[in-house]
Amino acid sequence: MTTMDAVPLGAGTLAELLLRDDAGRPGLPYEDSEGGAPLRCCLRRSRPGERIALVSYAPLRRWAAATGADPGAYDEQGPVFVHAAGCAGPAPGGGQAFAQPGALRTVRRYSAAGHILGGRVLALEEDAGAQLERAVAEAFTDPGAALVHVRAAEFGCFLYEVRRP
Repeated sequence: MTTMDAVPLGAGTLAELLLRDDAGRPGLPYEDSEGGAPLRCCLRRSRPGERIALVSYAPLRRWAAATGADPGAYDEQGPVFVHAAGCAGPAPGGGQAFAQPGALRTVRRYSAAGHILGGRVLALEEDAGAQLERAVAEAFTDPGAALVHVRAAEFGCFLYEVRRP
């Protein structure tokens, strides 16, 4: 694996989450006056003045529904920031916006059945993007790993997933 293909929230998922999120609540858009929120629809930080929403998202549940897996107790949901209206999706290299030196990231690998196989915490250094790519590539050396979740360790927030190449 030479590049990490971070999977953003798709347009259909974004529309569903704004209508009713995975906790059953409607998305409540607001203007982000400061910027800097990690947007999961385009895998970049928000800009001051953008309309965004904080919604509850269950990434493993949605992946499992599409693949027929049953994550059981590993099904989690948590807060994610998204654009409050349509989103053009990520620019090439999506996910690198979340690779800041000094940040803590968790890289978790999951089986095709939706069960967690393990993970590790990374303290990102100067080569944060390359460091994350190496950690994801390492996770896929486990032949049972079907996908990898990258999360912010400080809050446990889901940032993006990478599927087996």
